Amino acid sequence: MLGLRLRRGIFKQNRKQCQQYLSQSKVLYSKNSNEKNKAKGGEKFRIEKDTMGELKVPADKLYGAQTMRSKINFPIGDIAERMPLPVIKAMGILKKACAEVNKDYGLDPKISEAISCACEDVISGKYYKKGHFPLVIWQTGSGTQTNMNTNEVISNAAIRGMGGELGSKKPVHPNDHVNKSQSSNDTFPTAIHISVGMELNNRLIPSVTHLRDVIVCKSESFEDIIKIGRTHLMDAVPLTLGQEFSGYAQQLTNGLDRINTCLPRVYQLALGGTAVGTGLNTHKGFAEKVAKRVAELTKLPFVKAPNFFEALAARDAMVEVHGILNTIAVSLMKIANDIRLLGSGPRCGLGELKLPENEPGSSIMPGKVNPTQCESFTMICAQVMGNQTAVSIGGANGHFQLNVFMPLIASNVLRSIRLLDDHFPADGCMSFSKSCVEGIEPNKDRINKIMNESLMLVTALNPHIGYDKAAAIAKSAHANGTTLKDEAIKAGITEEQFKEWVNPKEMIGPK
Repeated sequence: MLGLRLRRGIFKQNRKQCQQYLSQSKVLYSKNSNEKNKAKGGEKFRIEKDTMGELKVPADKLYGAQTMRSKINFPIGDIAERMPLPVIKAMGILKKACAEVNKDYGLDPKISEAISCACEDVISGKYYKKGHFPLVIWQTGSGTQTNMNTNEVISNAAIRGMGGELGSKKPVHPNDHVNKSQSSNDTFPTAIHISVGMELNNRLIPSVTHLRDVIVCKSESFEDIIKIGRTHLMDAVPLTLGQEFSGYAQQLTNGLDRINTCLPRVYQLALGGTAVGTGLNTHKGFAEKVAKRVAELTKLPFVKAPNFFEALAARDAMVEVHGILNTIAVSLMKIANDIRLLGSGPRCGLGELKLPENEPGSSIMPGKVNPTQCESFTMICAQVMGNQTAVSIGGANGHFQLNVFMPLIASNVLRSIRLLDDHFPADGCMSFSKSCVEGIEPNKDRINKIMNESLMLVTALNPHIGYDKAAAIAKSAHANGTTLKDEAIKAGITEEQFKEWVNPKEMIGPK
């Protein structure tokens, strides 16, 4: 009983401490939130309204009350957690297409023109750089707040262009005009598909193609260099260095084929399904016309999705895309690791390849140079593999008529594309190509030495003396520290026969 009373007393004391802590946390959180929203050195605000009331919005920003409300409710992370720029650009393309098509369905041509012009600065990234799109990935799973952020920015930009007052919603309303015939539930998945389609075509395919082509060139220049093969990390029969590199090139060719195979499903747009896939509040022909206009603006063959219910409720196409990115990452990690191992040394490793020496490799060991490009690249591949898990979980969370993990899916797919592509000088296929693969040279002396010392050349004797006798020769050579030739002659093979039968040049292909 005494122990129970003590435990109850401790619990009451802990509960009191917890309540005090939570109370202090609320005060601190409120204080931080207020400090974030305070005017900085005379910063000016305007009042904007949404259906939940009024809010102060920085006077120099084009977003409105709903964006501000999201900033207050989701103060998660910093600028690195912002919704990716490709999604915002895609939203601009989408809104521009909708505004132009909506003229056919009653939208005032002047408003349509103003919206279309305002979208240009969204598409260019100008408004993103100036902080008009501040929302983070970690928001509503439908992307509604980013859709409204886009609607508000375009609305206010159009109002400003028409000489109106920011925040007035006149003559351009963010919902009634910019979002006309749309829902967040069909615009955000459409923006995901547009952004991923553009990034795959404009960034990843060119960079993987470049790396593949460089490897093909290396393969051709190495075609006469015969070396020992390895399986299970153990000596195997010969092949050429060119044949070895041709395998890497084929891996990347297969990766490119996989991308092209999935693109038709990336090109299917959800726009026109509105809230649950039925197309409520839109018009017949609207979806087809918008898809056609998006295709014209992007120069990619986007089309209306064949089934809006699937297009809203599932993100299977993005899971498929990232599965391909994951496969490419697996291929690239294998390639980078092979190059790293083949270049190990320079004296105590395999040392068959000479890798470019880009920078000092140690703060304590003078003269040491490390395969840093291989290390960077394999870390990138590991990150892509990690992103695969997040995308898979996100894709599985399509509840009834809507997937609610869309910002997570979009950000991870786009991040993986970005990491693997050529636009970032410290990472990606282009960096690995320029700073490593293009400068690789064969160490011919080392290659010849290792090959001639290999016991697996004995495989060429199989057709002449049989597997068992050939194995006995190899085992004797290994046990005695002698050569295959010495042991073969002991076993009754003449020197001329050995020279004719055990010829690495004759072992690199079928007879």
